[in-house]
Amino acid sequence: MRKVIDLECDLPPDENGNPRKLEAATHPPGYGDPERLPPLPGHGFSNYARIFTRSGDDAAGSEAEPEKKSGISIADFIGMMDRAGVEIGVLRAGNAIITDILAQYPNRFIGLASISPHDGMRGVRELARLVRECGFSALRVSALYNMVPASDRRYYPLYAKCVELDIPVRIYTNMNYATDRPYDLGHPRHLDQVAMDFPELRIVAGLSGWPWVNEMVALLRRHPNLYCDTASHRPRYFGVTGSGWEQFLQFGNTLLQDKIMVGLSWEAFGIPMEAVIEEYAALPLKAPVLEKWLYKNAQRFFRLE
Repeated sequence: MRKVIDLECDLPPDENGNPRKLEAATHPPGYGDPERLPPLPGHGFSNYARIFTRSGDDAAGSEAEPEKKSGISIADFIGMMDRAGVEIGVLRAGNAIITDILAQYPNRFIGLASISPHDGMRGVRELARLVRECGFSALRVSALYNMVPASDRRYYPLYAKCVELDIPVRIYTNMNYATDRPYDLGHPRHLDQVAMDFPELRIVAGLSGWPWVNEMVALLRRHPNLYCDTASHRPRYFGVTGSGWEQFLQFGNTLLQDKIMVGLSWEAFGIPMEAVIEEYAALPLKAPVLEKWLYKNAQRFFRLE
């Protein structure tokens, strides 16, 4: 069985069907727009449902909509990971949820701490607490939710603390489909500025920068501490001509073979972890390179050796 470290280990709903996800848009009283009207149907984040649902002629012969499943316990979820060969999962969820899971299974998961750049030094102290007291191992930065690009100066105290704590940061790097915010909040150019200003900081570009793949490849070559993961993209499309991934696959099989890690995103695709892993195995990757993508690169990046 192949060994895997999953950079986007989607948690299933809990036993009561409640999602184990980050509540990214909640604010205490006095923040946000309290008088704002309800959103337009299909606008903003709800546009994702249209983008990733086939219709019309394109739907012919497509996969059936996956049946909704009831939630499972973390113990049963770890059983799923075991059957797929996933030794370590990187968790993105609310800090409280991750804290509880790390307390029970400290050796099976890597926790990404979600800290608002608006919280200044309070956020820096909270990051240090999560790392030192709760076992978190990395920072999560996502302009998709807070609309603050990763190169904004408000993140800089957090990046400096990451260097001091010797932990990496995973930065959302991809085009978004939410029609109420700029499409290029996750452009790879923001990583370039951060990597220049913090050359010691270990950075993983979450989602690998599509559709700016050529620029992502160039930045991976430019910065020694910049890596990427393949989360939220079906691996079977990486080898398809015209998909935009041609240069990524070419360099990922050669000069950048030590820089790429996988994110299975199995729940988003509605297929088992094993099926996603087999799609990676079917890519035209050299056998040693496939092992690096699935396991060895993440093992080295997160210092699990």
